Amino acid sequence: MSRVFLDYNATTPVHPAVLEEMLPYLREVFGNPSSIHWFGQEARQAVDRARQQVADLIGAEPSEIVFTSGGTEAINHAIRGAVEKNAGNSRQIITSPIEHQAVLNTCDYLEGEGFHVTHLPVDEYGAVNPGSAADAITDDTILITIMLANNEVGTIQPVREIAGTARERGILVHTDAVQAVGKIPVDVQQLGVDLLSLSGHKIYGPKGIGALYVRRGVKVAPLIYGGHHERRQRAGTENVPAIVGLGKACELAREELDRSAVRLAALRDRLEKGIRSQIPHVQLNGHPENRLPNTLNVNFSFVEGESLLMNLDLLGIAVSAGSACASGTSEPSHVLTAMGIGPEQSQGSIRFSLGRGTTEKDVDATVKALTEIVGRLREMSPLAADSNSGNQPSGE
Repeated sequence: MSRVFLDYNATTPVHPAVLEEMLPYLREVFGNPSSIHWFGQEARQAVDRARQQVADLIGAEPSEIVFTSGGTEAINHAIRGAVEKNAGNSRQIITSPIEHQAVLNTCDYLEGEGFHVTHLPVDEYGAVNPGSAADAITDDTILITIMLANNEVGTIQPVREIAGTARERGILVHTDAVQAVGKIPVDVQQLGVDLLSLSGHKIYGPKGIGALYVRRGVKVAPLIYGGHHERRQRAGTENVPAIVGLGKACELAREELDRSAVRLAALRDRLEKGIRSQIPHVQLNGHPENRLPNTLNVNFSFVEGESLLMNLDLLGIAVSAGSACASGTSEPSHVLTAMGIGPEQSQGSIRFSLGRGTTEKDVDATVKALTEIVGRLREMSPLAADSNSGNQPSGE
């Protein structure tokens, strides 16, 4: 059975060139980057090279990059570190209800520590209104954290506009760019953010590695204490093989970004067109244009998303009912709920996220499988029967 992987927003396979770059640092180049002898300096050079590669991808300086164990740690470091170092008497944090759990749960923790968290509303496309952010700012605001692109529906957020307003008021801005980096152009200078988080395994690098951009001059408290590693920002001996892999993945992402975005957008549109032409009663979740080129989130009326997901999996097609970090819960997607989508529609939604290995053949096979499965599941659904008999609105 041939397999089709359409869950690249959850993770990506390691790029062959990334693996080749890492192998020497898993074998003969084993020195500790903090050692002053030749073995240590050889490893240090590799770390420094990777730091430059990460910086180049997002328009930063190498000295502004801090390596972490992944996106979640980078997000925690950004939010908790910024608040702890800069709070003073200020106690307000501004965010949105569609953020990744790493942001939301960190904010929940800080709320328990006496901070006040304001969640900005989003529109039906899952986008924050920059005006809402400006209106929410008070003299008590210390940090605004808004993701650059949503992991479930792909909607791209107006971070640049929000950061511009925040800068005028002297307020720090963090953006979770884990889903955006490597898929759309990301330049910290153009965005105007102070802190940015990214992850290796979302861009064909290894798992267990990420990075935090900290704008020069911004003070952030360490999350992990110990030695003087990462300019005292992140203690612990550096994971040299993973850092090398992240650097190479960033270099490749920079080289392939434009071609990849065009190709993936075409495949995404082919998938969406195929679904709409073959299956009635479907609804796009998210913005139809201002979204990631690889992401498609669709609601299939009268079908339970988990049943659809499992039936696709039996045919070797991997998709997602939402964020991989929220799997295992029966609760409706917090992202779709914030967009005003009801529980029934939310639970009938599937996320397709395409990537480097996706082909037209994969897309067409998925459309064919979806058509058969949705038809079969709807035959067993009383809601679909009511709709066909005219007792219920048919939707789109």
